[in-house]
Amino acid sequence: MTFSGAVLLTDLNDFITPSQACIKPVQIERTSQGADSQIRLDDTGGYYEVSQDGGETKLETASISLNDCLACSGCITSAESVLVTLQSQKELYEVLKANQLAVQQGRTQDVRVVVVSVSPQSRASIAAKYDLSPLDVWKRLLWFYKTFLGAHHVFDTAFSRDFALIESAKEFVRRYREHHHAQTQPDSATTTGQETAARPVLPMLASACPGWICYAEKTHGYILPHIDSTKSPQQIMGSLVKNYLGAKLGVPANRVYHVAVMPCYDKKLEASRKDFYDDVYSTRDVDCVITTGEVEKMFSEQSLCINDMQALDVEMTFTKAFASPEENHGIPILAGSEGSSSGGYLSYILRYAAHVLFGVSLTPQDVENGTNGVHIRPGRNSDFVEYALCLPADPETPVLRFALAYGFRNIQNLVRKINPAPAAGAVARRRRQHRRANAAAAAATTTSAYDYVEIMACPSGCINGGGQLKPQTNDSGGGGTAAGAAPTTLLAASRDWIAKAEGAYRSVAVDGGIQPPEANQAVTALYTEWLEGEESEKARKMLHTEYHAVEKMDVNGLAVNW
Repeated sequence: MTFSGAVLLTDLNDFITPSQACIKPVQIERTSQGADSQIRLDDTGGYYEVSQDGGETKLETASISLNDCLACSGCITSAESVLVTLQSQKELYEVLKANQLAVQQGRTQDVRVVVVSVSPQSRASIAAKYDLSPLDVWKRLLWFYKTFLGAHHVFDTAFSRDFALIESAKEFVRRYREHHHAQTQPDSATTTGQETAARPVLPMLASACPGWICYAEKTHGYILPHIDSTKSPQQIMGSLVKNYLGAKLGVPANRVYHVAVMPCYDKKLEASRKDFYDDVYSTRDVDCVITTGEVEKMFSEQSLCINDMQALDVEMTFTKAFASPEENHGIPILAGSEGSSSGGYLSYILRYAAHVLFGVSLTPQDVENGTNGVHIRPGRNSDFVEYALCLPADPETPVLRFALAYGFRNIQNLVRKINPAPAAGAVARRRRQHRRANAAAAAATTTSAYDYVEIMACPSGCINGGGQLKPQTNDSGGGGTAAGAAPTTLLAASRDWIAKAEGAYRSVAVDGGIQPPEANQAVTALYTEWLEGEESEKARKMLHTEYHAVEKMDVNGLAVNW
């Protein structure tokens, strides 16, 4: 298969397929004795190193874990479908089976509280394929996981995303203010002769996509200070479930089993990060991630079709929902979110910043339609769009510049525009002396022209994640495109399918209206009850994280199987 030159860029491409071989080098511990030893194979197939004095040491079998995958600089994001078999529906089945056995034997103390958190993108993908509304899908998923399988709770990550949006917006405003203060007083950060490591950096880059984070950590360590420190909705829900819900139930974190249903495989890797592991209870914030496709496989394994499932009423707990009008008997319905189907980060942060920084009140429709001072400029492809906010006093000069960049070809072009941050210490001071004469010109080129960028690794964003459902084909009995169709036909069918899933996602806002994060009363209450205030140390710990540049490993390219 020949890839298009417009898509293939260096070692990155937007074709999401598994790697054919892992190139993680196995580090060998060397001793001072050199090679004065032999290898012995016993009857069981075990290998032993025999030293000159006759001592034997059993050799460990080389293995690669999810943590190894995260710490390796060999590949970017495409090996997960081979390595993540430990996180699948089979693991969930085992936990549920163990719970049933514990109940039968009267060992209630061994029963784990099973919590399933479902992403709105997964909900939309299922709705699109089976011609249901997202609300109908949600009600059937409640029945499937709680009544049929025996899970205790089913939550909505659109709820935890409200935390992420609020925290991201506040972090952007802080960075913007401090950044522009530092620009007006260029020597303020260096009066002590040292660069501050915490100096605010713009543009701020979105942090919700683990594929993008993995790529940045492995290939562009200098760009990490630009990335928003806010956790993704998946991991915020993990903190909420393990830290808050567990305490409310009187159950330790390791007795809460948390499953997340997500639109992409990279979310499995995100859940395995050491940053999201509790050393005290030896448990992860998210124990298992299953993709939308694996949920569909669960239906098949249980000989069920979602169209024929029973439906449960929507529960308000940790779900972005509200009571419907009285004519609908007050039954809870789902509430919608603004902006893109990747979370709406750009829309909400732009509106929040416009209000806090410039006193401009924007609606979600202003951002979507380019009105009230918002200017929209499409890029060379549909996955790159620029947004600018201009004030009435000077309608030609943007005060905020935002962008939406989906897919690795757009990410690659973006990171090239962001130069590495200046070095610290004496070297930095000497370099600054040489640059002072050109400081004004350099200010326009050392960073990109944007203040904030919503970045997602998948083309078309999260609604097109690698773990989402695929359209029906003729081979599977559906009305989709035949296997032998031309590439242009397949591309058109793919675009139509993405548009259908996008429409299902947005229908929630049409049916239930848009609920801004600050209007979510449950989230507001949790800031006080759970986090001890919006600016507390606990809020910082529960809602924010750190990123780590991955050290390059020396790999013999001639030994790699491509």
